[in-house]
Amino acid sequence: MAPTDTADEKKPDQPDQAKPDPTDDLVTTQHVLAVGRRKLRYTADTGRVVIRQEVTADGKFTGHVPKASVFMTAYTLDDADPATRPVTFAFNGGPGSSSTWLHLGLFGPRRVVSGDAGSPAAPPYELTDNAESLLAHSDLVFIDPMSTGYTRPVEGEGAEDHLGFTGDIESVGEVIRLWTTRNGRWLSPKFLAGESYGTTRAGGLAQHLQQRHGMYLNGLILVSSVLDFRTLRFQEGNDLPYALFLPTYAAIAHYHGKHGKRRLADVLAEAEAFAARDYPYALAQGARMSAEERAAAVAKTAELTGLSADYVDRVDLRIEHMRFFTELLRSERRTVGRLDGRFTGWEGDYGRERMSEDPAGAAITGAYTAAINHYLRAELEYTSDLPYEVISFDAFKAWSYKDFEGSHVTVTDRLSAAMRTNPHLKVHIASGHTDGATPYYATEHSVAHLAIPDELRGNIEIKYYPAGHMMYVHEPSRVQQSKDIAAFVKAASGS
Repeated sequence: MAPTDTADEKKPDQPDQAKPDPTDDLVTTQHVLAVGRRKLRYTADTGRVVIRQEVTADGKFTGHVPKASVFMTAYTLDDADPATRPVTFAFNGGPGSSSTWLHLGLFGPRRVVSGDAGSPAAPPYELTDNAESLLAHSDLVFIDPMSTGYTRPVEGEGAEDHLGFTGDIESVGEVIRLWTTRNGRWLSPKFLAGESYGTTRAGGLAQHLQQRHGMYLNGLILVSSVLDFRTLRFQEGNDLPYALFLPTYAAIAHYHGKHGKRRLADVLAEAEAFAARDYPYALAQGARMSAEERAAAVAKTAELTGLSADYVDRVDLRIEHMRFFTELLRSERRTVGRLDGRFTGWEGDYGRERMSEDPAGAAITGAYTAAINHYLRAELEYTSDLPYEVISFDAFKAWSYKDFEGSHVTVTDRLSAAMRTNPHLKVHIASGHTDGATPYYATEHSVAHLAIPDELRGNIEIKYYPAGHMMYVHEPSRVQQSKDIAAFVKAASGS
């Protein structure tokens, strides 16, 4: 006997039920921050925003297809005039990093107490008000790119379209367009703030927002900048990074006592002069150098970097950065940080060529991870059982640079074009002397090679700090950096 149909059974010719359309899930909370004698009353909107793609078939529009739910936190000052109130869109790098670091380390109204080199904070860690928050001068929108934070593809979609240079710029750019439009902020002064790969993203976004949406920006805030990957890639035949990292090696060596009582400024001046002329010449000469010339180049490189002349000679004058961080304090059974060379760590095997873990990252990751997970749920009242991906190594491994196939990754051309098109675009760059991930001298090289007229070079300012990649973990640097960025935003906003 054939079974009878029931209400729960689908008939053969019954169409599939439509999936529910994903929606935003923003949560709004009210807060107050004391900045000096001022009381900043502000609104926080926290949650995921659905971004969609326009789809056509056979030349006909078929709809807006949801692609991803992007997690963001927006802070807006209550009772401010949107026509004059700046807004800053902020993100970190990786690629594969959430915006946690800039959010709770530098810009946001609350910050984590993570400690510093030599005195990292102990768990369970602490959050405190950030009296130097950029919120005093600009509304803030923190964006977590695909697969970071709580950002995920919508049901039935994949992450791969967003995990690459162009897809990433398009999706982050769409979030910026949506927020600006929905909040009536097209006439507000607008800024992008990126850190590390976030500066690469910002450089590309400046041009993309102009070309795709006609959105012209007031300024870019680039923290620990990388605009041209050729300056960082230690690859066969590319001698450029060896010279551009050398002043950073000298700064780290100075911090660890390898230059005696010499002033850091004097050490850096000597290292920069050597890296600008004699060192690249020696690398280019190769076997054409005389024995005397080679010995002199080895001695000078060893003196500046704090390494032994024998080691410098054995690596043919070419000091790869992970080797340096492992070698500098080997005799003391310590490694030094890549993100910040002021930090030191231990290894289980001191015969390693390259350290197994970055002491700087290890020292602060726990504090930032605990803080963001607590803060979002307990204070901003956003709840989710998804893991908050502070750093997604899966996203990093899946990242595609297919747009640059056959060439190196760079946004110097895009940033140059954006500045030429919008001559009012200002650029603030923050560099740490002990940053071994994005060295300050490499940034100077990239800036010097921007294809812009001389009259636009005054639109760029570079500020230096005696710390590393996240220079704001060093308290004096954090306070000064906050002042510098506040002054930049006010000036570039015309206020």
